[in-house]
Amino acid sequence: MTTVASTKTPAPRRTRIRIAPGLVVAVVFAALFAIAAVVPQILATTAPTAQDFTAALRPPSFEHWFGTDESGRDLYSRVVHGTRESLLIGIGAAGIALVAALVLGSLAALGDRFTSAIVNRGIEVVFAFPILLLALLLVSILGASAWTQVIAVGVSTAPGYARMVRGQILAAKNAGYVEAARALGHSRGRILTRHVLPNAVRPLVAVFTMAIGQSIVWASGLAFLGLGVAPPSSEWGALLDAGRAYILQAPWLTFVPGLVILVLALTATSLGKHIQNSLEKGE
Repeated sequence: MTTVASTKTPAPRRTRIRIAPGLVVAVVFAALFAIAAVVPQILATTAPTAQDFTAALRPPSFEHWFGTDESGRDLYSRVVHGTRESLLIGIGAAGIALVAALVLGSLAALGDRFTSAIVNRGIEVVFAFPILLLALLLVSILGASAWTQVIAVGVSTAPGYARMVRGQILAAKNAGYVEAARALGHSRGRILTRHVLPNAVRPLVAVFTMAIGQSIVWASGLAFLGLGVAPPSSEWGALLDAGRAYILQAPWLTFVPGLVILVLALTATSLGKHIQNSLEKGE
């Protein structure tokens, strides 16, 4: 009696795509912030400047989700309308910081011995200053405004990113693919533009995302000290500054904008880390 071997092929395994719950939450919040920045009328319940003195300093309720300020303005609507200006400050400061970091880091890593030494020492000197102290110095010189916040935060945070860019470029210069390109006779300029700089700059995509949240935190800190956008602006730092006078009587005027800033910073950091992990897995 003979047995016939089974020729049935096993069914292919289904690959399950796992999505981290934290990433889903971050994407949802990022979408809400994007909607608030582009079309705040969709989320806001009233105009940000609508006053109702009979409803002044009311705590959070079903009618006013985040409470009201001293003029009876709905804090929730003001937070929503302030998203655009706050995000523009964060994006502008992060952009200035990373552009300056790319230039300084490239000079420090690729320049001649004299240029590299000068730039490295300059980066180390500026990096030794506390970020807030350097930003306060720049604001005191340039004056308080939204553009001053962008420049001050961008310049103050650039040295830290410049050190990272310098390390990335130095690591790329000594990589095996660069040695292979040299062995094939590629020119120095082609090696820099095709191999060194692209691989050194790629991690900055994730860093830029995280830098937006950090820049908003620093800019809001300046505004809380009265060195940012002046009230009655709905920018989040200005809301913090306006709520200082009522911190005991109406603590939600300070707590709510601070919580929104924290949520945005956590959202940006979470998205940045996910992008960084995706880039590392793709290498």
